Amino acid sequence: MKSLMTPSVQQVKERLAALSPWFYEFDLGAFGTTTSALPPEVLPIHQTRLEMVSRVVDENFAGRFSQIRCLDVGCHEGYYSVAMARRGMSEVRGVDVRESNLAKAQLVGDILDLRNLSFGQQNCEELRVEETGQYELCLFLGLLYHLENPMLCLRNISRITTELCVIETQVVDEVEGYTEWGAREWTHPYRGVLALIDESDAFYARNTEAGSSPVVTCPSPAALHFMLKQAGFRRTEIIAPPPGAYEQHQRGKRLVCAAYK
Repeated sequence: MKSLMTPSVQQVKERLAALSPWFYEFDLGAFGTTTSALPPEVLPIHQTRLEMVSRVVDENFAGRFSQIRCLDVGCHEGYYSVAMARRGMSEVRGVDVRESNLAKAQLVGDILDLRNLSFGQQNCEELRVEETGQYELCLFLGLLYHLENPMLCLRNISRITTELCVIETQVVDEVEGYTEWGAREWTHPYRGVLALIDESDAFYARNTEAGSSPVVTCPSPAALHFMLKQAGFRRTEIIAPPPGAYEQHQRGKRLVCAAYK
């Protein structure tokens, strides 16, 4: 462990308990396994997401992990940051808006002695390539549908990403039609929608799964593709869920999308 002064197993377990409740289940070897506060029927979402992300990451970066830098935006407790660091990437940087999440992520990284892993506090609406530099891989998982300004964040991330961004998000049903655009006879077709969601209850209750605003937007699949391409990604691809995937991924209510520069 890199930042702890060789504490005993019991001391580390006490620190893990003090940071409860946990969102993810981390296998920490001699220090035990964190217990997720999620209901058992929802817990498989993490493994499904990891399997889908790992598939596309391995396909694109196999054989050169030691040359790859990864930025995990909205890293939460660092579950996916840890998975990428364990692949031997040269650098993995997790950023999150909440200090409580980062405290857990940092402790896990210390326990596992992942020296290629670091964390910092940052809002994805304020990411600047001049400050962060660029990364071959960017992860943007479980966050897009918690944002008030998703297009701003996607443009920021596009500037930072040089090869691949993997996005996982809840999606809403498609809406198609025509709208007047200045006069009755002037119309524009539309396909895809951003649904406005009121997260006030979760936001004001300081729920760590809520976004940084009570006003959030959730895209339809067509809107997701359109926004990514407008942000600067040349190609987007929906990753098929594996057998036995979490039920929302099976039904297409959550998507994992690979966006290529």
